[in-house]
Amino acid sequence: MPPVIPGFDYRRVPVADGVSLNTAVGGTGSPIVLLHGFPQTHLMWRHVAADLAADHTVICPDLRGYGASDKPAEDDETTYAKRTMAADVVALARALGHERFALAGHDRGALVAFRAGLDHPGTVSHLACLDVLPTLDMWEVMHGTTAAVGFHLYLMAQPPGLPEQMIAASADAFFGHFLDIWALDRTAIPADVRAAYLDACRESVVSIVADYRASAGIDVRHDTADREAGRRLEMPVTVLQQDWGAALGFDAAALWRAWATDLRHSSVKYGHFMAEEAPAEVAGALRALVAA
Repeated sequence: MPPVIPGFDYRRVPVADGVSLNTAVGGTGSPIVLLHGFPQTHLMWRHVAADLAADHTVICPDLRGYGASDKPAEDDETTYAKRTMAADVVALARALGHERFALAGHDRGALVAFRAGLDHPGTVSHLACLDVLPTLDMWEVMHGTTAAVGFHLYLMAQPPGLPEQMIAASADAFFGHFLDIWALDRTAIPADVRAAYLDACRESVVSIVADYRASAGIDVRHDTADREAGRRLEMPVTVLQQDWGAALGFDAAALWRAWATDLRHSSVKYGHFMAEEAPAEVAGALRALVAA
């Protein structure tokens, strides 16, 4: 059996036609939804979720296309658009009885959370994004040789066929590469959890690529339309981010301020997998956000 979050109940929740999300739910109190990043599953939140469950109802799904959630075929570019995935999250919370909730996401999950905040401002009460830039800004800052750190973004942006074949041919090496190079403390991801991540990714190559492909297409168009219309995140927003802007030549806080009217931006010293490497600090930041 794969690892689980101790004390949490697991259920499959229908959120769209033919799509159900594997979801762990625990605790009582005001709701907070936690969205995982790449190349992980909801398990990345196991420490933070257990902490927050003392006074919150904590909801940890696998995103569509990831983990044990459904992986619909990429019928068109909307299937894995962040707008679609954000609608999944809103439907999930509503199915569990929550019309309004705080939302935190890491990496890919943060892009879904960002889109949910823009598309559903009356539903998302507080928003946290961990170690990511909004999609449009991410593509704009990637240039020159420093863009090599994001080679996977360009690989998975290619038309269907080649990226799926290349990654599937060496899935453990591909996904394990990011688990290794993005962690400052590799002991934060124990062997059983690492194995669960790799098992899940191995079974999700096609849908993970589709998620990334959407970020090079329809997600950019959605962000561009919002920027041109002057739409912003009106709820309190917390961003925790490594200072990788220094290497790539951008000011992450300034980029986020252009999107958020009430921003708390912090540069952190722990690694990309901060919810596992520094769970007490991340949980504390989320508690402070929800108290705002």
